[in-house]
Amino acid sequence: MCAAKKEFIIALDEGTTNAKAVVLDARGNVVMKFSQPLAIQTPHEGWVEQSGEVLIDASVDVIAKAVSHVGAENVAALAISNQRETAIGWYRQTGKPLNAAITWQCTRSAAYCEALRHENKEPLIKSTTGLPIAPLFSASKMRWLLESLTDGPQLAAQGDICLGTIDSWLLWNLTAGETFCCDYSNAARTQLLNLHTGDWDDAMLALFHIPRAALPEIKPSSGLFGHTRGLKGIPDGIPVMSMVGDSHAALFGHALGEMGCVKATYGTGSSVMAPVKSAQCDINALATTIAWHDGDSIIYGLEGNIPHTGDAVAWMADSTGLSELSDAELTHELNTLSASVDSTLGVYFVPALTGLGAPWWDDSARGVIFGLSRGVKRAHLIRAALESITYQIADVVVAMQQHDDFRLSALMVDGGPTQNNWLMQYQADLLGCPVMRSDVPELSAIGAGLLARKALHPGSLTDLNAFLTAHSTFHPDMERHHRLQKRWQEWRQAVNRTLWKPVSSL
Repeated sequence: MCAAKKEFIIALDEGTTNAKAVVLDARGNVVMKFSQPLAIQTPHEGWVEQSGEVLIDASVDVIAKAVSHVGAENVAALAISNQRETAIGWYRQTGKPLNAAITWQCTRSAAYCEALRHENKEPLIKSTTGLPIAPLFSASKMRWLLESLTDGPQLAAQGDICLGTIDSWLLWNLTAGETFCCDYSNAARTQLLNLHTGDWDDAMLALFHIPRAALPEIKPSSGLFGHTRGLKGIPDGIPVMSMVGDSHAALFGHALGEMGCVKATYGTGSSVMAPVKSAQCDINALATTIAWHDGDSIIYGLEGNIPHTGDAVAWMADSTGLSELSDAELTHELNTLSASVDSTLGVYFVPALTGLGAPWWDDSARGVIFGLSRGVKRAHLIRAALESITYQIADVVVAMQQHDDFRLSALMVDGGPTQNNWLMQYQADLLGCPVMRSDVPELSAIGAGLLARKALHPGSLTDLNAFLTAHSTFHPDMERHHRLQKRWQEWRQAVNRTLWKPVSSL
């Protein structure tokens, strides 16, 4: 490929189900992408894990293909966006993982988290880290990794074990063990970072029994992290110029953190995130986090995490026989079945398959299909699964209104399910605000690429406006918005049936 020297940024988007390398040109356009699927293992009920070695092999493979496509001499930098909260440990001398990577969906540490609640540790944890107690976050997973070894805590205290999120694991392997760092956005999701000081917190380290010596150095999301070394198909010396959690990267890729532009990523699960100016941590139902450090300053984010959105639709498709179809046929069915019926006939699907996330935070909740009647068919169930995505996201947006800095001017959306026009219009009508869908699906990769571009070409954040991608807008039907409020209330009644301790409202 003929190109100006050092034109391309290759963004690795390492998600839960795929590792993707996205090639971005000098104008920020996606010119090529390479993808490799990633397997998930569920060895016990509530356990969800992945092979750390497979994650690396897949990531190196797609990066190598991207480098080969554009030519190594034309690659300016690598950028990384990654699945968040997934925790992995490895031996510092050999780089061999202690165990499988424990994914963000895993609830094996739920009993420990419940014990922390009974000990009334949540107020301290929330005020320090911005995060509620939940097995979603990395700290309890890291504790489990150490305690799964006879001498784990001792080795960690001696600095012989590394504990990290996926960004640090990728960086370690891309640099042949020369660099052990993570970025602020990933550190903020561990439950070990003091949100106010921007450093690992001694009290949290003691509470979760995590030695500081086992943790990576924290760096800005935009900046030099290290250089590639010793990789098959990837030349030495390519700089890694950004690392950021995938949901944070998508928020940055949508609108560079413009206030009022709330982001919802529709994937296996969903992250709803709003940029805010302060680290206000007094909304129990939501997490306050660091959205990113752009090299100049820290930007905060208000977030609700939902474990089962696209995953809920996949479960329903499988349970109703649609999984036997080809990918193209399945997509067609999901895009048309929901619109083929006028309603769900009163059916609500609450996909608490491994518990409920924000704003409910109930690990003990389990899913329910509520309101079944004789006339309910496959189309009604698929529609109920799709509607469940919109209700869960709307529940989080309502909780966000308690933050002093929060405002909603538009919901910026990305992810595979957003290609369903019916779903996007339903979301706009339910919330009563515009839903703006990215015309480019690789928002996480683009956001990471923009942060790398800022590091390569220092300047004002507004300089990046020219690289933002276009959006398609779904405007709300306000008459339908008012009608849907009754269905939204009925949805909450269905949610109450899944909760360990039912509540009357948000």
